[in-house]
Amino acid sequence: MPAGCAVPDDGVLVEREHPEAAHPYRLPFERDRARIIHARAFRRLAGKTQVFTHRYSDHFRSRLTHTMEVAQIARTAAAALGLNEGLAESLALVHDIGHPPFGHVGERALDDALREHGLRFDHNLHALRIVEHFESRYAEFRGLNLTMGTREGIIKHSRDYSVAEHPELAEYFLDQRPPLEAQLIDLVDEIAYITADLDDGFEAEILSLEETRGGVRLLEDFYTPMRAKYPDAAEKLVFNEALKRVLNALVDDLIAETRRRVEQAGATTLDDIRRAPERLAGFSREMEELRLEAKRYLYARLYNAPEITGDHEEAAQVIATLFRTWVEKPALLPPSHAAQIERESAPRVVADYIAGMTDQYILSHYQALRIV
Repeated sequence: MPAGCAVPDDGVLVEREHPEAAHPYRLPFERDRARIIHARAFRRLAGKTQVFTHRYSDHFRSRLTHTMEVAQIARTAAAALGLNEGLAESLALVHDIGHPPFGHVGERALDDALREHGLRFDHNLHALRIVEHFESRYAEFRGLNLTMGTREGIIKHSRDYSVAEHPELAEYFLDQRPPLEAQLIDLVDEIAYITADLDDGFEAEILSLEETRGGVRLLEDFYTPMRAKYPDAAEKLVFNEALKRVLNALVDDLIAETRRRVEQAGATTLDDIRRAPERLAGFSREMEELRLEAKRYLYARLYNAPEITGDHEEAAQVIATLFRTWVEKPALLPPSHAAQIERESAPRVVADYIAGMTDQYILSHYQALRIV
């Protein structure tokens, strides 16, 4: 990897909205990492759905354990590419902090509810609100006072925003590409959840081995040699051996292809990365085809499987019902949230309240409402 592509631990990206003295032995992004881990919103990820709600089983991955897996992969990839590992890990740890309860089903339900009031729910932008406003741990300022680099990555790791549509985000270099550390996050997120969801889906006996081998070539490419290598091993253990190699193949390809693109672009500085015509982190054409195949298979056979769609439908109903109730009767909100309606609309305040809940907490509110 050409020198100079990593985000340095000095300069504008380590600046904070509220200046703080340098720490004697921790670098700026390492301090961000610690602040994220100690945040209340980060702890709540333990009670939020990844794919399976806790009522299906508490044996499978939560939003928190998924986040930890993303962080491990992100740090590995960043190290191999000579990038800033502290920034990459911080962005991985914070990338899902803005998700509401019930995973992507909950996010869609909350967005649908807000659309009726001319508003939207975007988990990236909500994550920024969390770290800048909702977290309250310091006497001198609100929020976590994270570095500019981490805040930029929260917004831009998975998509681009325009100044025309979001003038409030103008300070985050919207006309430029994010650093490679941020570009990696959405891709390692894909690696983590594809392999983890194959694992959990198989463990839940929703995905069958034979059908998955036929529908996911990337798995079959490794399962057949692993079965030959371990002819007497249990089916699940052979599957585990194959899945480990799927993960490694995806990570290896991401590292190699990103390095190739950076070298081809002649990018030797962060400014070169920012001004590239497109994002430089990515998979090779062949691996991207295999990744998309696996993702399509998971949507068809797992995410929309009858065994879990019932929970998803109920989750959407829970969010829609509570949102409507609290917007119509804001006096039912906790006083601290009701008081915010003077500054913001009731729909936005209610959405913020719901987004911060864990699955079990919002279900307890729903059950109480039904009893009343």
